[in-house]
Amino acid sequence: MAANGKAAPRAALVTGAAKNIGRACVLGLAEDGFNVAINGSSDKAACESVAKEVAKFGVKAIVIMGDVGKPAECKRIAEETMKAFGSVDALLNNAALRPNKPFLEMSDADWQRVIDVDMNAAVWLARACLPGMVAKGWGRIVNFAGMNAIHGHAGRTPVSVAKHGVWGLTKALAMEFGPKGITTNIISPGPIAPDVEEKNASAQARAQTLARVPLGRFGKPVEVAAAARLLVSEAGGYINGQMIAVNGGGAT
Repeated sequence: MAANGKAAPRAALVTGAAKNIGRACVLGLAEDGFNVAINGSSDKAACESVAKEVAKFGVKAIVIMGDVGKPAECKRIAEETMKAFGSVDALLNNAALRPNKPFLEMSDADWQRVIDVDMNAAVWLARACLPGMVAKGWGRIVNFAGMNAIHGHAGRTPVSVAKHGVWGLTKALAMEFGPKGITTNIISPGPIAPDVEEKNASAQARAQTLARVPLGRFGKPVEVAAAARLLVSEAGGYINGQMIAVNGGGAT
């Protein structure tokens, strides 16, 4: 409870928040009244730019740089968010690596790095944030999968493995912590613009991608953020353990 007797704003932690889907989620949650912790691993200027955009919504934003592929960093990021805002009420595990490398050319270090960022980070951050959510009897965890997990992708084996793992984590946490007032869900975006693949792909590759999307266009980060906003809202409180595909109707 705030000093004026009103309920204190809820707080969200968004990883990979400097651009695209992460940025859209930060701005959407800020518009919905959340204070927001903006995490990035390298581009501090981009994170600070997002924080400045948050100001127009009358809530607070902090930038916490850190590598979520390291357990100690995940713990620190969560602790700094709680120190700033008093809690982490919504955790959005958006940070991910998507290297394209043939399976037989991957080193053990290559493999482990993707698994740590794309899957283990969600474990480490949930472990850091869940005690506070349990104590309050309210919380939201939103993970992110993607078409690399749903269909597999040649050259991205560790990404597919990691995202399948996060889907399993989502279902397990939903079962264990649902009775404590905490929902856990996962969003699977389809081809979203602006995206590295879209910008670098040939016209033929883009056409082939769009041929698999009934709506015939790339999605927008704000459309993925709309699903995240629902999942962390009071209105979305009965959605638990689900994968929400935001893919224009493409096969899931």
